[in-house]
Amino acid sequence: MTSVLITGGTGFIGSRLALGCLDAGDTVRVLGQRRTPAEAENARLLQAAGIEVIEGSITDASVAARACSGMDVIHHLAAAQHEANVPDRHFHDVNVGGTRTLLDAAVAAGVPRFVHGSTIGVFGSGGTGPVTEAAPLEPDNIYGATKLEAESVVAGYPPRISVVIVRISETYGPGDQRLLKLFRALGKGRFVRIGPGLNLHHPIYIDDLVLGLRRAADVDPTPREPFVLAGPEAVTSDEMISVIARVVGRPPPRTRVPLWPLLTVARIMEATLGRIGIQPPLHPRRMNFFVRSFRFDMEPARTALGFRPGVSFAEGARRTAEWYRSQGLLDSPAPASDS
Repeated sequence: MTSVLITGGTGFIGSRLALGCLDAGDTVRVLGQRRTPAEAENARLLQAAGIEVIEGSITDASVAARACSGMDVIHHLAAAQHEANVPDRHFHDVNVGGTRTLLDAAVAAGVPRFVHGSTIGVFGSGGTGPVTEAAPLEPDNIYGATKLEAESVVAGYPPRISVVIVRISETYGPGDQRLLKLFRALGKGRFVRIGPGLNLHHPIYIDDLVLGLRRAADVDPTPREPFVLAGPEAVTSDEMISVIARVVGRPPPRTRVPLWPLLTVARIMEATLGRIGIQPPLHPRRMNFFVRSFRFDMEPARTALGFRPGVSFAEGARRTAEWYRSQGLLDSPAPASDS
């Protein structure tokens, strides 16, 4: 029986990984917070399943030490990501400093394996073509920049612990609140296509990601070169929108507006409203859905980890819509999202 710690365990990915490890027979502990209703509900579900939940931050050395005690594997998923109106230092303290604090605690506790959850955001938005594994690492926001710095901390850590770095692609599925707004807008016929819609997404269904993370914890030896975990296929924005429209029972939206005027307005709003502490209704990060383009080769993860994602976007979207309906989420206001 393996003892597993999952940081960020009250988030979407962390909570589903915790339940997946529990189903596989592992003893599971999570370290997380309850900053949003979604996190609080995830914590309740985990505790109801018999999973130990430690509430606290990875930046607290005493909390990290308590969480790491007696563990065989750590899945490090905690991160500052969606916080608004906080200084850049906050992202550095959590994503870089917190990772170092957790690694120190893991080594002190004698934990043999550390799986570091990073992000495809370390690649930035790329140029005119889709971003691949070979693209330069050019993060274009503070989240991506600090996650890349955290990768360096993990890769450069003294070889007293076996580490593997995984860059997680856009993740969706039952429990996800981030794509809920897109499902709901399409279901109500209130969605407008922006731009040509040809940029690529390479999403991964949550069950496939849980499988990939567990493979990263199980397979030896684990190199310190990062692996990308993405789904079996890349889809364009237009394809993604059409699939979701179909599973929510609506025709695909026909209205389309140009991208660049809206992107210009978003940048102006961020520069003006953001400077005085007001969250702008439209900002560049919200426009990333229509701008960024990703397509990854799964062969490295397939060869080294035995990772073979099996859920197509069409099937994953169908399952996700079913879960949203079962929770009454398609007809009610969207809750605060978390990671």
